[in-house]
Amino acid sequence: MTLTKSKYYFEALDNYPYSLPDCLEALNYALSYDPEDADSLCLMGRIYSEMLIDYEKAKLYFEEAMQCDVTNLNTPKYYIKCLLNNEDLEQAEKLIEYSLKIKGIDKCRILIQKSYLFEIKLDYKTALENLKEAKVFAYDQEMLDFLKNKEKFIKEKMPGKRKKKPAKKKKETK
Repeated sequence: MTLTKSKYYFEALDNYPYSLPDCLEALNYALSYDPEDADSLCLMGRIYSEMLIDYEKAKLYFEEAMQCDVTNLNTPKYYIKCLLNNEDLEQAEKLIEYSLKIKGIDKCRILIQKSYLFEIKLDYKTALENLKEAKVFAYDQEMLDFLKNKEKFIKEKMPGKRKKKPAKKKKETK
């Protein structure tokens, strides 16, 4: 990472998502200095995925970012989210398994995405197992609270586990 490139990358990151024109301008400069920078390619993928909802174009940027740096810690979490949103479940599952082997990656967040994958597949039991595993890698109270709420949410969706509303009592008429 050269100092010139990093200036433009950080400028783009600073403007995302609040000022997309400024973000894109800085990001294009960053990519012109280093077209193989995984972080810059990942940010471009995020713009297409999160802002423009163009998952196919986003996937191209994420794939290129992964090819340029397979150990990048930022790319997998955003790429997985893009794949899940685009319903590319098999590809997402493969990337999740690969990502969990990357040294230094936030395993808690990757396991949350794995849980979401199984939630999409309506496999709530496996989704809950992944949340339980994610708790092992949660290192602050805010994350633990999020995981507890997510677990409660999934349990509410499980067939046979939903609480039945009490029947309303009919008023007696005289």
